[in-house]
Amino acid sequence: MLNEEICKLREKLNDSILNEPDYNITYQISVELDQLIAQYYSTEMKLATQEKEKQRKHQKEQTIVAK
Repeated sequence: MLNEEICKLREKLNDSILNEPDYNITYQISVELDQLIAQYYSTEMKLATQEKEKQRKHQKEQTIVAK
């Protein structure tokens, strides 16, 4: 979902760079894109951290069972 929004906004930014005479509009689109990208990476980092925690728990459980 975020990925699609990022792609659409990136296209809008590229179009603005090429065709928009008002730099403020291009700048605003760029800021919005930066915010979406930051949100995307924040979400990805949370998911990666959760996955690592699950793996640690699983390894800990396997160690306990093996003893």
